[in-house]
Amino acid sequence: MSLLLNDRQQYILEQLEREKKVLVASLAQELGVAPETIRRDLDTLEKEKKLKRVHGGAVRYLQTNNEPHFIKKMNVRAKEKEAIGRKAAEFIQDGDTIMIDVGTTTIHIAKAITGVKDLTIVTNSLAAAEELNNRLESQEFDGKIIVLGGTTNPAQKSIVGALTCKMLESFRFDKLFLSCGGITTNNVSDYDFEECMVSTVMIERANQVFVLADSSKVDHESFYKICSLSTVDYIICDEEMPFSWKQKELDTMIQWISPGGEEHHEG
Repeated sequence: MSLLLNDRQQYILEQLEREKKVLVASLAQELGVAPETIRRDLDTLEKEKKLKRVHGGAVRYLQTNNEPHFIKKMNVRAKEKEAIGRKAAEFIQDGDTIMIDVGTTTIHIAKAITGVKDLTIVTNSLAAAEELNNRLESQEFDGKIIVLGGTTNPAQKSIVGALTCKMLESFRFDKLFLSCGGITTNNVSDYDFEECMVSTVMIERANQVFVLADSSKVDHESFYKICSLSTVDYIICDEEMPFSWKQKELDTMIQWISPGGEEHHEG
C-alpha cells in the first residue's frame, strides 16, 4: 500500500487511535515506504501536537505532560497521603531492601520510617532521597540509601531514563512502594511514559508490590499503563475497597489496606 503524504499521516493517526501506540518499522512495512519517511511524518505530527514521539515510534497526544508540578501535588489530599505513607512504613522490617518510587504519596514513607535497622533503600526520587538522608543523619533509622542514576525531571523531582532502568537490573527488592496516577480493576497507570518504564522494571525486580493510591485515583485511568492489577500484592488507600471491586472478587486476590480500617487478605 502506497499513500500520499496527507493520506499517509491520516492513516498513522487512525492506527494510533486504535492501537494507542505505533511503531516506525511496522508503519513502514504496511505503507511501503522507508522508515525515514515515517520518522519525518511522526516528527511533523508531533509538531502539530497530534502525537508524542517515543523510542521506536509514537503514542497518542493527550496532553501527556500535564501532570501537576510536584510542589502543587504535595498540597493536594495531603492528610490522606500522609496517612497512607505512615501505614506503608509499618510494613518495613529490619534487614529489608526496599524501593521507593517517585511521587507525593511515597515521599511520606520516607518521612515515616523510624527505628528500622540494617535497611537498604533504593530510590529514583530526589525528594525522597533528601528526606531519607536527613533522617539517616539524625539516626531515625539505620541502613543505607542508594540513589539511582539517570536523567532528572525537575518538575517531578525524579530520575528516569534508560540508565535508570539499566541500574535497576542490578537489584532485587523485598518490597516496592509504587505511586500511580490511576488504578482500575484492570490496570495501574500514570502520566509520564519514562516514569512508567522505570516503574515496570521496578515491578520485575520486586518480591512484593505495594501500590499507594489515595481514593481520588481509584477507578481513574491515566494515559500510560504501568502494569496489570494482577501484578500487585497490596493496595494502600485512605478508603475501603469499592463495592464494585468486591463484586469482582478482587478482595480475594489483593490485600487492600486502609489506615485505621480492615485489611482484605488473599483467599
